[in-house]
Amino acid sequence: MASDAPPTLDELLAIAVQATARGAELMRTRDPGHLAGKGDRDYASEVDLAVERDLRAFLADATPHIGFLGEEEGGGGGVAGGEQWVLDPIDGTVNFAHGVPLCGVSLALVRDRRPVVGVVELPFLASRYTATTGGGAYRDGRPIRIRGADRLPDALVNLGDYAVGEDAEERNAPRFALAAGIARTALRVRMLGSAAIDLVWVAEGRADVSIALSNKPWDMAAGTLIAREAGAAVVDIDGTPHTLDSSATIAAPPRLLDEVLAVVAAAV
Repeated sequence: MASDAPPTLDELLAIAVQATARGAELMRTRDPGHLAGKGDRDYASEVDLAVERDLRAFLADATPHIGFLGEEEGGGGGVAGGEQWVLDPIDGTVNFAHGVPLCGVSLALVRDRRPVVGVVELPFLASRYTATTGGGAYRDGRPIRIRGADRLPDALVNLGDYAVGEDAEERNAPRFALAAGIARTALRVRMLGSAAIDLVWVAEGRADVSIALSNKPWDMAAGTLIAREAGAAVVDIDGTPHTLDSSATIAAPPRLLDEVLAVVAAAV
């Protein structure tokens, strides 16, 4: 007899892994195609749309009780019990369109505005990062942990992209100030062009800190869970725990957090 019990987080993770694998295969096998403008200096590729539509259909069939939010075409389906799949079909679209391998599929299950399952699949780096709340963080099935620098002069810091759009100049002023402040202090600064990679590389110890003065749910939901489960403090600009409603996304080793927040506060 079929069980009426709701799926466990591990069962939902298995579904999410199947979904992101489908998206990764589309990324590997299709050219970007037409780039549809989304405003000033922003676009979606044909593959963004193909991945989102394929995963939306797959997840609706596998978990009809769970809602869906995609970056390109928005929401669909009910959000029973506050549950929703949140998808960035290609995090790093500009990288993807230019043949830069720093891009991937980012999928999270959000429950009551907090991610509880996260998968980031990087098809051109042959890497899959996963996490569930309380279950730890993994790369390709192996546990990962933050590296844990003790001070900013020893830290490699990933910064989020500069803003585009009509209000880009105003929004970029604190970003420029932040880049200058971090450059004066940190070991090195990187801008990778993928929020998901920024966060999972903190989780894995390939970077020490990730700072983005933004918080779109499809960009951040999976990566913030993976970073947190790997031991990072993941917070808003004021140091409060990060949620989908935060204004910024900061991930750092707990003992380095106060120093990072002080540099951010001076910039914004």
